[in-house]
Amino acid sequence: MIKNIDKDLEAKLKQSMSVNLNKNIIPGKDYIPVTGKVLSERDLLYGIDSVLDAWLTAGRFTEKFEKNIATYLKTKSSLLVNSGSSANLCAFYTLTSPKLGSKQIKPGDEVITVAAGFPTTINPILNYGAVPVFVDVDIPSYNINTELIESAITPKTKAIMLAHTLGNPFDLDTIIEITRKYNLWLIEDNCDALGSIYDNQYTGTFGDLGTLSFYPAHHITMGEGGSVIINNIKLKKIATSFRDWGRDCWCDPGVDDTCGKRFDWKLGQLPKGYDHKYIYGHIGFNLKTTDMQAAIGLSQLENVNDFRKKRILNFRLLSNIFKKYEDHFILPKASKKSEPSWFGFPLTIRHKSPLRRDPLVRFLEEKKIGTRLLFAGNIIKQPAYRNIKKKMIGNFENTDKIMNNTFWLGVWPGLNENHYNYFDEVMREYFKKNKF
Repeated sequence: MIKNIDKDLEAKLKQSMSVNLNKNIIPGKDYIPVTGKVLSERDLLYGIDSVLDAWLTAGRFTEKFEKNIATYLKTKSSLLVNSGSSANLCAFYTLTSPKLGSKQIKPGDEVITVAAGFPTTINPILNYGAVPVFVDVDIPSYNINTELIESAITPKTKAIMLAHTLGNPFDLDTIIEITRKYNLWLIEDNCDALGSIYDNQYTGTFGDLGTLSFYPAHHITMGEGGSVIINNIKLKKIATSFRDWGRDCWCDPGVDDTCGKRFDWKLGQLPKGYDHKYIYGHIGFNLKTTDMQAAIGLSQLENVNDFRKKRILNFRLLSNIFKKYEDHFILPKASKKSEPSWFGFPLTIRHKSPLRRDPLVRFLEEKKIGTRLLFAGNIIKQPAYRNIKKKMIGNFENTDKIMNNTFWLGVWPGLNENHYNYFDEVMREYFKKNKF
């Protein structure tokens, strides 16, 4: 497996790594994180193999990872970037390219999304000067209420950009139908949903573009990293340009003259023959990752189905625990036609329950059980977003309910039945103590 490393060094590395990988989390003694990574010796040996190439930037592992993730998802192409947030940035800016003619998103155009989510789903919209149009969500799916979408569409609407919340797919049948009816782009923020399935197809592959995150909290990790999933192959060159400084040249790093006319182009107001490697068709970014990260991600990808199965199992274990508390909690429910690869287990306290979220969350944390709120809650009430240019459709009853009454628990593959038995004990203790 490791071509450039001698056997003695490989043995020493394996011995060292076996001490430091995947600490056994003892319930009641150790803090149980709500998310986490599961690493193997192979993952880090892949990273070491990459380092020994002394290439460091995107290289052979990057190329293979991009091919393998696209093969896994059964999509046309993928583009590796340095984070899931960068994937959202790159995907959105791809749709702002002048090369798209009348479908180009321009400043002032509108993009339909939700306020109950993570900031980086909407930040690219704001950064570019487009206008987010917020629609309320449904509970218990925690995804957009599709019945409200058409009322949000105006002549300025150009796209829909949504996340599959905590791995639970949104109603893709309805949304795809709407995008076709109104000739809109669709970006699927799939950062929390790698391996989720809707109608026998992986999420992230239905829209024109999808995104993934490989942060340690996510389904697979390379530390920092993300991917743009490209289902519309016409967008591949544009997305690559925005990732790679905005350049017009599509040569890989260290490669010259792929087009065969490096010194023959006449673009913009540049003199004919200006070096194509330094011609810029977009105002882009540097969002590339390193080959070490790609190598670790490539190894992790071999475990993606096992990780997916464990997340589904852990979700079921939590479901069994909380069924006895259904008078107090709205339990999560998979969307129709879907098989979620769950990122978390969301719980919303019912209006008539005497439970209050904040005391319960504090109690769980004191008992060393990690919790999280549903990201920004209602993002338009966050300090940084109160004065943004936006449109709001209808009331936000469920979004505000999420802000006030929702939290989620972990289902990541590092947890097992022992941890969930402890969760059960702690919940029983809380209800007994408070006489609910």
